[in-house]
Amino acid sequence: MSSKRQRKHTTRKSTLHRLKVPRTGVADLRDLVRDRYLESPDHTVRDFAAQGIEGLLVAGGVPRERADWCTAVEAITGLAVSERSHSAAGLVLMRTERGFYALSYGVGHHMLDPSHRDDDFGLEFATRSLDEDGVIKVRNQIMDGRGRIDEYSVARGERIDGFGLDRIGAIVRRLCGTVSGIPLTSVRDGKAHQVKVECAASTIKLPLATRPEDFLGDLRAIEEICARPEPLPELRFVDRVRTLAPSGRKAEEAKDALDRLLADPDSPRLAVSVPESCLEAFGSAQAFRLTRPNHGREEVTDLDLAALLRFVGDEDEGDRLKALGEVRVTLYADDDCRTPASSATKGSEWLIADVPVGAHRYFYGQGKWYEVGAEFLETLQEELRELFARKGTVTLPPWPKGVSDSKGRDSHDEAWYNEEVAKQPGYTLFDKKTVVTDRFNGGGLEICDVLGPRGELICVKKASQTASLNHLFAQGVVAVETLRTDLEVREKFRTQVAARAGGHMVPEDLGALRVVFGILLKDGRDITVDSLFAFAQVSLLNAARRLRAMHAEVEVIPIRR
Repeated sequence: MSSKRQRKHTTRKSTLHRLKVPRTGVADLRDLVRDRYLESPDHTVRDFAAQGIEGLLVAGGVPRERADWCTAVEAITGLAVSERSHSAAGLVLMRTERGFYALSYGVGHHMLDPSHRDDDFGLEFATRSLDEDGVIKVRNQIMDGRGRIDEYSVARGERIDGFGLDRIGAIVRRLCGTVSGIPLTSVRDGKAHQVKVECAASTIKLPLATRPEDFLGDLRAIEEICARPEPLPELRFVDRVRTLAPSGRKAEEAKDALDRLLADPDSPRLAVSVPESCLEAFGSAQAFRLTRPNHGREEVTDLDLAALLRFVGDEDEGDRLKALGEVRVTLYADDDCRTPASSATKGSEWLIADVPVGAHRYFYGQGKWYEVGAEFLETLQEELRELFARKGTVTLPPWPKGVSDSKGRDSHDEAWYNEEVAKQPGYTLFDKKTVVTDRFNGGGLEICDVLGPRGELICVKKASQTASLNHLFAQGVVAVETLRTDLEVREKFRTQVAARAGGHMVPEDLGALRVVFGILLKDGRDITVDSLFAFAQVSLLNAARRLRAMHAEVEVIPIRR
């Protein structure tokens, strides 16, 4: 009993950061802290030396005489409310022979200068230390242009293979699990003495010793783990999409190509994604403030690509990406931008981009470059070629251009084209013929645009950008999922088919569904691994895999002009 009590008092769950410094080094640890906290009267900054550890302590908070939620509560209840709030923050900075580190407490991480984060630290430790059957949570960013983040978690640790991760088109952002058998104060030999760690970007959250000598031992153990040359075999795939060194020929070529793309906010190769450091606060954020020195500021309720790139649109080629790095984005918990919900992040950290350079392909996300390896490209392109090579079972006629009205809208829009497809014998129009149930809160689900002669669900899209293709692929997946799982939708759709399609039959067990994606690219181009938008390639494969898992066949048919 006394042993357990002693362990509890000598370790504390802490957040450890590893920091990057310029090649010239850092003369003062204060250089790693944001200026506003060094100058704030609400924070104290003190040097310290204690039993082998020398460093800097920054502590304080932001007191408010009246919490920002008081006004809303008064409006709802009619009662006077005036409560104070105080956001406490602590930050301990230190250096070792191998690097610079920080411990943060409360909202202390807000005080770190984000330009000094070492975003390789967390996954470097996780992929070299997690128990083989101890993975608890995995967070991925999907490279499909939507900035989508997928998270998988289990109550008890298991092997990484047990999560059913799609390893194509995903970048692992966070790994949580158990570690054992390494010389941390909180870990003892044997499986009964595991500890949980949470690793992401520049941070590791884990129990660390509070006595100086033991803490230094923990830090040395972590450094030894990170210094191992190779990750564990079962986690090697995390390194498959490799971080590209910021200097060198490849990085310069990728930066130049991205800089050119930034001139076009409508580029299908660009999208907005939430940085890892802002994910927890993003869901409740009420407003976003964007600032750039000497370029003013803007406050928006929804952060989109146009708002992000507005600060760099007037820059010359070669200066745009640098300018985006000067933009600062802050989330706020209130719509009047008084209560920060996150620390300021670089505008470049909100951008994701798929950047081709000759035969090479790079992905830009979270302010970092990734080189998409040959194995990834070969697997991606092989699956796409196989999908595109399949002979179609339906006929889709040409889609000629029509007459433009005063607003530039083509008279031959998707509605017109779907009617043309449905004029063929055996084809039935279902465009805008939604299935309405209580599940959709008075709305409805469009199962397909046209029903083919053998019950094929044909979904059609004129694709000018990745977003429209993402919508197309999602339509097919949602339609099949709903038909398979919702009895009311299934029966109502069968009723519609019987009423509109006469002799058409939808199989009772829906075991032979076929989804056909009919796509008109610009000028009626063929659909190949080169012509399909890069982000859309990953989105299509993800949709195809989900449909196959539900025993639905998938076809992709190009529509000609």
